[in-house]
Amino acid sequence: MDSLTQIVLGAAIGEAVLGKKVGNKAILYGAIAGTIPDLDVFASHFTDTVSALAIHRGFTHSIIFSVLFAPILGWLVSRYETYKDFKGWSWLFFWALITHPILDAHTTWGTQLFWPLDIRLAFKTIFVIDPLYTVPFLVFLVLTMFQKRTSEKRRLYNGIGLTISTAYLALTFILKDIALTQFEDQLLTEDITYLQLDTRPSPLNTILWNANVDTKDSYLLGTYSFFDTKDISFEIYPKNHHLLGGLIEHEKIKRMIAISEGWYTINKIDDKLFYNDLRFGLMNLEANSQDFVFKYEIKVDSSGNVTFIEQEKTPRDGQQLMKDLWQRIKGN
Repeated sequence: MDSLTQIVLGAAIGEAVLGKKVGNKAILYGAIAGTIPDLDVFASHFTDTVSALAIHRGFTHSIIFSVLFAPILGWLVSRYETYKDFKGWSWLFFWALITHPILDAHTTWGTQLFWPLDIRLAFKTIFVIDPLYTVPFLVFLVLTMFQKRTSEKRRLYNGIGLTISTAYLALTFILKDIALTQFEDQLLTEDITYLQLDTRPSPLNTILWNANVDTKDSYLLGTYSFFDTKDISFEIYPKNHHLLGGLIEHEKIKRMIAISEGWYTINKIDDKLFYNDLRFGLMNLEANSQDFVFKYEIKVDSSGNVTFIEQEKTPRDGQQLMKDLWQRIKGN
């Protein structure tokens, strides 16, 4: 999830663990702990694109990381804070650290919660930014902060925030199941044979859902809104995996394919080779658009070294996507 959401979650967890004993300091340290796992993004400054993607949401988002670093952070804080309970601070950091990857596991990218096992947990029920999850949570956290440390209202407000956010997260599973059923029924109606079906919510909401359908030679991409009145339609995207040629055996290409879980297409434009990660959809809803959210140019130097260069997105791209999504959410 986005940084603000993780800060709010961490702060609320900190309050639940130690708020009654240390007041707003529990919120402060919980918020700090809620951001720590995402420090792995700095790996992009020290390594190549593929390695950075592999590292992201890996070790720092694991159970092992939470278990190892919670007592270290708890010991450090207990050394200089007035409240000296090492165990209490350690529990605060553990729960604030571990709930971060648990929440991230609900997104499309997922987390390697069980690192070092090569298992990425991704429920794909909520977009990385979802105001319906974050805003109510934030409101009740702010209300909590303005109550006295021993006030019952403080416990009540924080409890309501945690309950509403958790309930919404549970609701997303039901919404995903409804959307999945709609996609499956449409594929059955059109007698389309497919290998895999992958669904996820579109940006900023859980009303409009996207589907990737894996067929023999192509992928079908479709959308479904709970306000739709017409049948779902699918657009065809040829896989074009053959365009990789011998590069398909290159270690870096293999790693990128593994990261994208096999959901990718290849395009060749003006003698340039592009890798499209289908898991995160398109930057616009135009028919047959090739403007994928995560699109990389594949460059090969004279020594055979492969480099992935992510294609930049502009604010205008984001604005157009928001307009397209708003129109599509209202129904087809």
